[in-house]
Amino acid sequence: MINSESQSIKWYKTWWGLLIIIILLIIFLSMLIFGFYVYTLVKKINSGELNVGQPPEQLLEAGPYQMENSVSPWTGSAEPKITIVEFADFNCPFCRQSYPVIRKISSKYKNDVKIIFRHYPLTKESSLSLALAGECANEQGLFWHLHDKFFQTEEPADKISRFASQLNLNQGQFNNCFKEKKYLNKIKLDILDAQKAQISGTPTWFINGHKVSGFIPRETFMQIVEELLN
Repeated sequence: MINSESQSIKWYKTWWGLLIIIILLIIFLSMLIFGFYVYTLVKKINSGELNVGQPPEQLLEAGPYQMENSVSPWTGSAEPKITIVEFADFNCPFCRQSYPVIRKISSKYKNDVKIIFRHYPLTKESSLSLALAGECANEQGLFWHLHDKFFQTEEPADKISRFASQLNLNQGQFNNCFKEKKYLNKIKLDILDAQKAQISGTPTWFINGHKVSGFIPRETFMQIVEELLN
């Protein structure tokens, strides 16, 4: 006669039931980890943080776009073989990652490359203030000095006055320029051009008129420049 107590034991309390539950949990956790990995990977690719192994020449979108102008801050050669126009936001973390790369290029290829900075302040509310401050520093020939300081800190908007003082800017001229939003229309033109070119994020580059979206690793950027020079 079968013991009724044995018949009433739930399947998940048996050794084989527990084994099935453990196996299912392992499968579930593996799928969860894999899903998170895929999500992170796709996010990095879409943001431009991760390059998926394209040859440098394939990164350049069809063009050319006419994104140069004569009023934006620039550095490098006045008669360049390569012109790089960067649309950036001083609050953008990927622009901050790109900052040492672009400064390395401006130093190494200063006789062949011209780098033009244009504003696309869309990350935070303070991004416009940073752009205005940059233009007011440019009025006194110190844009790139302030550019570097902004990208060397994670909350630059809190330190505009301090940085302006450290750079020995004419404080009265700078403060009046900043308070009056003297270069607001100039920044609006940058924004308008960015929208016309369907720029969806920063940084976005135009290398000899060809568009590249997102962060470009240093080695890849250097390779693009070398190939264009050759």
